[in-house]
Order: sequence, then C-alpha cells, then structure tokens
Amino acid sequence: MQMVDFEFRNEIIKENFSLNYCYQCGTCSSSCPVAFITNGEFNPRKIIEQSLLGLKDLLIKDQKPNVWLCCTCHMCVEECPQNVFLTEIFERIKNMIVLIGEPYPETFKMQAKSIIENGLAIPLSQPIIRRRNQLGLPNVESVNINEINKLLKATNFEKKVNLLGES
Repeated sequence: MQMVDFEFRNEIIKENFSLNYCYQCGTCSSSCPVAFITNGEFNPRKIIEQSLLGLKDLLIKDQKPNVWLCCTCHMCVEECPQNVFLTEIFERIKNMIVLIGEPYPETFKMQAKSIIENGLAIPLSQPIIRRRNQLGLPNVESVNINEINKLLKATNFEKKVNLLGES
C-alpha cells in the first residue's frame, strides 16, 4: 500500500492552485500524443490523480507513470475544461525528482550540460542552419553565453545538475 504524503500534496497544490480544479475527466490523457503512442503508459490524468492523493513515492521514487515522458506540447493544457496547468505541475514534479537526487533521464543531463556550455539545450547544427536558410526562415540569434552562465550560477543550476555526481 502506498503512503499518502499530505505535505507533498499541499506543496504541489501551493505551487499550482489550478490542480484543485481537476475533476478527473480524462480529457488530458485523451488529447496527449505521448499517452497515445505509449498505449497509456504515460498518463497525465494518473499523474494529477496521484498528486491530488499525495502519492509522492509513486511519482518521485517509482516514477510511475513516468513524468519524464511528457513532451511539453501543452495539448493537455489547451484541452483541459478546467484550465489546469498540467505541464507546470509535471515540471514541478521533475524538479522535485532532481532536487532529492532520484534518477532522471540521461538526455536531460546532456541538455543541461549543453545549456551550461552553449546557452542552448539543443544547439543549432550547420545542416539545420542551412535548411533554415533554404526555407527563408530568419537567423536564430546567438545568446550571450556569459549572461546565461550568470543566470545559471545565480540559480545553482550546475549544482542541481551535478546532484548525481556529474561534472
């Protein structure tokens, strides 16, 4: 039997008051492309239900359903009849996972390192730049890496990425 953690529940609710409005209609899951391609393995409604019930261990330790599968397309948010900001709740849960040192996907660690090094999670490659030019798209402006690194340092970003011993 799963332990109910009311402190966890209250923290999620405090961070995002819209969670209280969810009445578990399932619209989020039926509009989610990841739920569709994973045959329901990823289930936004289930994550919200577990958040409301304070089932922290299922969400944080077991990661069932796996919140990292969310592609942040915001379809669930756009379709929600109660205007629940699901992706913000999912981001909060992901942040909790990282902060307490639970495992998270290597791809996110690689993106974090890329942000530290390049100021972008996914730097533009020459083929992408060439294709953008062919399509007549505007140039993507470079970021000031020093400014980005100041922000990252001020928010302890690198330390948070390094929680699992990364350098």
